[in-house]
Amino acid sequence: MPLEHVSSQVSQDVIWGITRSNNSYLVKRKSDGGAQFSRDPLNLMNKHSRKYAGYVNNKAVGVQPGENGEVKLVTKKTKHLNRPAANKNEVVWGRNKSGPKIYKGIVQQTAKQGYRADLRQEAIARASAIRQSHRPKKETPGPKLRGSKAKKAEEKIS
Repeated sequence: MPLEHVSSQVSQDVIWGITRSNNSYLVKRKSDGGAQFSRDPLNLMNKHSRKYAGYVNNKAVGVQPGENGEVKLVTKKTKHLNRPAANKNEVVWGRNKSGPKIYKGIVQQTAKQGYRADLRQEAIARASAIRQSHRPKKETPGPKLRGSKAKKAEEKIS
């Protein structure tokens, strides 16, 4: 049997069982009660769990920031599982696209095509956070003087 067909025949549960405690994406924190996070680019919530692990699931979804304020949706193809360069599909929305168009596109790519409908809300939330992070920050206004200090400042101006 050729080697390229073997890895696709291994159960996702077996892969998770083997790599759950140690893998390259795992981030362990001793503080916060020993929380475990993931750096997997196909992990929408950055939680170390079977549901969100992109390297384990044959169908995985990731939303990443692109260059110049773009939002990039990355899905894992079910074909070519053992060819990392060929098993990802990317869709990019520019910074000029409106939010609802991006969110509708994410829903079209994930839930409506039967591709991991359980991750639809997480993907939309991640895209929304990425869009919001690209907006320029507003300056906080200075404190508004009230009472006797405001009257004194007004007298100095006049």
